Amino acid sequence: MKETQPVSARERYAFGHERRKQLKRQHHKAWTAKQRRESPLKLLEISTRGRVPALVTLKNELMAASPFGYFRGAVPVMAYDLSLVGSTGICNQLCGDAHVRNLGAFAGPDGRLVFDINDFDETIVAPFEWDVKRMATSLVLAGRGSGAKDVRCREAASVFLERYRTMMQSFARMPVLEVAKYQVHRLGSVTPVAGILMMAERATPMHTLLTLTEVEGRASAAKKKGSKTAKGAAKSSAKSAGRAPRVFRTIPPNLKRVTGALAEQVVGSLTMYAESLQPERRHFLAQYRPMDVAFKVVGTGSVGLRDYVVLMEGNGTKDPLFLQIKEEVASGYAPYVSGALKGRRGKQHEGQRVVNGERAMQLQSDPFLGWTTMDSRDYLVRQLNDHKASIQLGDLKAAGLLEYAGVCGEILARGHARAGDSAMVAGYVGTSPRFDEAVGAFAEAYADQTELDWRQLVKSLKK
Repeated sequence: MKETQPVSARERYAFGHERRKQLKRQHHKAWTAKQRRESPLKLLEISTRGRVPALVTLKNELMAASPFGYFRGAVPVMAYDLSLVGSTGICNQLCGDAHVRNLGAFAGPDGRLVFDINDFDETIVAPFEWDVKRMATSLVLAGRGSGAKDVRCREAASVFLERYRTMMQSFARMPVLEVAKYQVHRLGSVTPVAGILMMAERATPMHTLLTLTEVEGRASAAKKKGSKTAKGAAKSSAKSAGRAPRVFRTIPPNLKRVTGALAEQVVGSLTMYAESLQPERRHFLAQYRPMDVAFKVVGTGSVGLRDYVVLMEGNGTKDPLFLQIKEEVASGYAPYVSGALKGRRGKQHEGQRVVNGERAMQLQSDPFLGWTTMDSRDYLVRQLNDHKASIQLGDLKAAGLLEYAGVCGEILARGHARAGDSAMVAGYVGTSPRFDEAVGAFAEAYADQTELDWRQLVKSLKK
């Protein structure tokens, strides 16, 4: 079949079906470490070059804490492995880091809670199945981490895959604009998601203000022990908020106040950032003024990259806005994406890459999402914590794991349908469970591989 770009939905569906000749659906189950020519430890070492040296050790410790922790920080390893097993050639905007903890709640532009994919640091145009395989593997690892039996973990992957496949079939038949505005319903009835939404309700900017800052000149409440003492300090800080400026606490190793020339540079970068915003949002940003700056350690995969937080004040001390200025480097998948795909847009600002991927896949995005540059390094800018919350592995037990797996399938399918070609993907995955069964087998095998790689990392850190 001549590989020209199809036009109608029927042609695109047929094109996807034709792709099975390039890679049969049952071949997705294939995985063996014998294909590797690079060691996972070497790939991880390469990925940390250019990061803050003192924090690379912390990143390794977080990854060594559990197989799932390793999986979160090992995108460069999985990207390399996925490039070895063949692909459908059906390329889509990927999240890039599809895993169970990368779904969560946050406040949309209208202030209402949204449940969607959170982080897009690894977003890129690449074969759609790479996201699917990563999410399926994460469900197996998350299930194992929560104490679920292997049969339940495999069932969770199957539920995810079936929901993804059936939703792609549905999206392929929907009017385009219905796909663009499709909302996932009944989230409040899914036990794990209901818990996340409850946490997100409490995660207000004022809560962040009391947690991360203190009245200037006072001892940090983070140094005091005991929950009663901490609560008392928070109440005292709240009473004093109108009398003195607030500054960031020092909370080792996660938060450290930044002053002097570096703080000025961070604040100065907001000028370029403002230009990346839509005009009406730039207008609202202009009504806030920067008050203080801190360096923050975030996530697992991002540890070691430069990450700053700016406390902004609007109409008084009770109107805080926290902006996160997060260094972005090339996606871990970039070395394995064809030159033709890379050449679609040429050299792109890495922060802008993340913004474009996020806006394409999410139904609603952070209204203050943008990008900037400092010292020739690219940065993403977004709100730090506006009603944000995500799942804890301990919540993924029994039926909750299966319920959550279905949500993962529907949300990932929606993101792929919004930012890619649902007809083409639907034509490939089909209506039978053949694709589900193959990717489910891959997920189990790759979860086993991840545990082996994790043990290798733990062993290397003991030397």
